[in-house]
Amino acid sequence: QVQLANSGGGLVQVGGSLKLSCTAYGPTRSSFAMGWFRQAPGKEREFVAGITEGGGSTRYADSVKDRFRIFRDNAANTKHLQMNDLKPEDTAVYYCVLNNKGDYYFSDDTSNYWGQGTRVTVSS
Repeated sequence: QVQLANSGGGLVQVGGSLKLSCTAYGPTRSSFAMGWFRQAPGKEREFVAGITEGGGSTRYADSVKDRFRIFRDNAANTKHLQMNDLKPEDTAVYYCVLNNKGDYYFSDDTSNYWGQGTRVTVSS
């Protein structure tokens, strides 16, 4: 089984920044994808950002694409989500996800592994 540990989140003022990090532990395929979804109370879970294992391809929700950046550093199984210019509508619980088929659209739920979630609150 794959386990995901994420960190970051917290309370920030409008216009501020936060960085989320997620590390995958356990067996992974030769190629995989990671990303984040988020869910606010009374709202459906929505895609935020995704990245391939090597970082060669990324994708973003339209609502965040000019403000957020997903990237990796030296460790292939660790990804980061840099969130800038935060808005109240970014307030949600953010969930890291890994897809063991390398699908950064996360279409196949049977290949998705989810982190525990971290709360981001943007105050106005």
